Amino acid sequence: RNNPKPCVPCDTWRSNAFGLRGRSEVVDHVDNATRSLIMASVHSKDTKPEMVVRRIVHGLGYRYRLHSAKLPGRPDLVFAGKRKVIFVHGCFWHRHLGCHFAYTPKTREEFWNKKFRNTKLRDQYVATEIRKLGWINLTVWECELKDIEGLKKRIRNELAVIENNSGIK
Repeated sequence: RNNPKPCVPCDTWRSNAFGLRGRSEVVDHVDNATRSLIMASVHSKDTKPEMVVRRIVHGLGYRYRLHSAKLPGRPDLVFAGKRKVIFVHGCFWHRHLGCHFAYTPKTREEFWNKKFRNTKLRDQYVATEIRKLGWINLTVWECELKDIEGLKKRIRNELAVIENNSGIK
């Protein structure tokens, strides 16, 4: 019992799952139906980062609408009277440049690169359409939530700049 041998099936699975033994596919630990349920539970509204930003903005005294279908991209926070919107983006999905959360999975790289490319193109299109409609767009990145005070300052400054540009004090 001093040094038991590692379990061969576990050792083989671990090696294969992490790409150490030449297999290119990752072994999933759940069946397809369960994986489908897990992926279906991933939502684009009311995410934790969005809820943090909503609390910050509300604490700064601003009131807003959520996910307006009347605007391109259904912005997370909409300030209709001021014609400004906030999008809260996840660094992984929206490819925040220079962020360590914006990594590309090692498996199915072609699939992921296509998905990320389409997301970036959609983000650019939405930002352009928002500007064409005369709205101002602010993007808050998930990684910015690590520094809440810095994020509060940034949001306060951005909203103040927007107010000053529109003539509101």
